[in-house]
Amino acid sequence: MNDFLTKERLLLFLEKFGKRFHSETTIYLTGGATALLKNWRNTTLDIDLYANPEPSQLFQNISDLKQDLQINIEIAAPIHFVPTLSGWENRSEFIERFGKTNYYHFDFYSQVFAKLSRGHTRDLKDVENMYRENLVNPSRLLELFEAAQDQIIKFPALSSKTLSETIHHWCSTHD
Repeated sequence: MNDFLTKERLLLFLEKFGKRFHSETTIYLTGGATALLKNWRNTTLDIDLYANPEPSQLFQNISDLKQDLQINIEIAAPIHFVPTLSGWENRSEFIERFGKTNYYHFDFYSQVFAKLSRGHTRDLKDVENMYRENLVNPSRLLELFEAAQDQIIKFPALSSKTLSETIHHWCSTHD
């Protein structure tokens, strides 16, 4: 197993990874990577990233750097676990550019949606940090959730009723 990932090691990865692409590339970071870059955590287990569109050599570059830097990398984003929230790309926050690669934090509303659906202690702490830093507005989260609610059926692991109750409860206690 690889060591826990620190912010310094994450930034080293982003620089090396970004410089490997020869055409314009956009990479979205989520989960622990966002938490590290926002200074909400000191370590995380892996880098969760998503490329849209997926550049050529993505998986080869991941494999090479995973070995070279001894880090865990996953292709993962909120849209893999919960319905897509309309406009997520426009709400994603720019982080940095290395080479021809632009890095963004995956839309914070989508991250909150996914983290509330899981309900893990660490996820809930991240959600509170996003709220505290005004990265999400509960009223807007509720609007986005309600617009996407009919898509929950596409995610068999989710209970529409439970998720709705969770989102509504969180929003009502944070407005």
